[in-house]
Amino acid sequence: MVSRRSFLISAVTIATAQLIFGCSEPQETLKVLLLEGSIPPQLLRDFRRTLNSGTKLNFQPETQLKQIFNLLQNWQKQAENDPIQEKWLTQLSGGNSGGIANLMTLGDYWLATAIQQQLIQPLDLTKLDAWSRLPLRWQRLVKRNRQGELDENGLVWGAPYRWGSTIIVYRRDRFRDLGWMPTDWSDLWREELRDRISLLDQPREVIGLTLKKLGYSYNTSDLAEVPNLKNELLALQQQVKFYSSDNYLQPLLIGDTWLAVGWSTDILPATKHYSNLKAVVPQSGTSLWADLWVQPRLVMAATFDNDNVVDNSSSLAKQWINFCWQPRAANQISLFTNGTSPILVSMNRSEYVRDLQNNVFLESMLQNLDKSEFLFPLPPQTWQQYQSLWEEMRHYLTSNQE
Repeated sequence: MVSRRSFLISAVTIATAQLIFGCSEPQETLKVLLLEGSIPPQLLRDFRRTLNSGTKLNFQPETQLKQIFNLLQNWQKQAENDPIQEKWLTQLSGGNSGGIANLMTLGDYWLATAIQQQLIQPLDLTKLDAWSRLPLRWQRLVKRNRQGELDENGLVWGAPYRWGSTIIVYRRDRFRDLGWMPTDWSDLWREELRDRISLLDQPREVIGLTLKKLGYSYNTSDLAEVPNLKNELLALQQQVKFYSSDNYLQPLLIGDTWLAVGWSTDILPATKHYSNLKAVVPQSGTSLWADLWVQPRLVMAATFDNDNVVDNSSSLAKQWINFCWQPRAANQISLFTNGTSPILVSMNRSEYVRDLQNNVFLESMLQNLDKSEFLFPLPPQTWQQYQSLWEEMRHYLTSNQE
């Protein structure tokens, strides 16, 4: 989790870099709305050095992906309510100024919805030199049809620049007393952890890790075909003391729970501050997430010829995406943020900076990558199965706590 202080330092550093390098009369402007902490200031400075002196960069951080997604929706509403489109093109929600962003960060979780609601437009990235460096798994993640579904022949709707996973974190002191250390999802069901676990308040994550424990995919399309799934989930509920997607680490820190399941972006910073915490990538594989660069849909900026997009996106935006996919940038993103560049996966270990070569957790992430999965959009009938099972689980937990 990012502290308020670290957010302010990051924001000031980025703003200072922009003042230093962007004071000349701009010939071209790149405005980027990014997730705070997902791009190191060093990378922005290096990119600026590759550009003409008159080019203006405007990078604005937001603290949460949900806030960025809401901005996309607000821009679309303004466009629909203003036929002339002048006002909404020159005003930015949330008090920012300088017009709508050329690029913005979006989590892959929101990609399908953004496409369905026509909030973003495709990017023609396959002609970029660095596209071939992007591993196929990440290329496939952003190739979608207009319904937001995975499509090998679909258009490219985003540029992945960072990824991470759902992992386990536990208190060393408690498990030292137990005489064993957790290594995989199956350990969550051990009797010693009854009423000692914090879990994410997310049906895809909790049901997904149970599927993984049983040898199935996170993206299983029919839960009814999984033997014993309900019994396994009900048994897991006996282990759970606390559900939250925001505050799952707090009960771990004060000792109310001994183990938590959460996102690597939250857990890795916590392990640096609290030596008693240990992070583990489950050996059977886990769920993955990705941060993407996407382009907001401007009504006047994109047209379609049959199923092909006529790409009117900024050449400067493409330069930035291409720059983020260079080996040097991949090292900086992986070293100075709490995520990993997908380009790092296709690089030789000798190309890593020394601190990454010696990173035990990164090594574990990469070793288990082939067994891990992105959470893909589910058909409506499958999502209904998840919701029904989730409600039954939570009702069971509530009934047993009363």
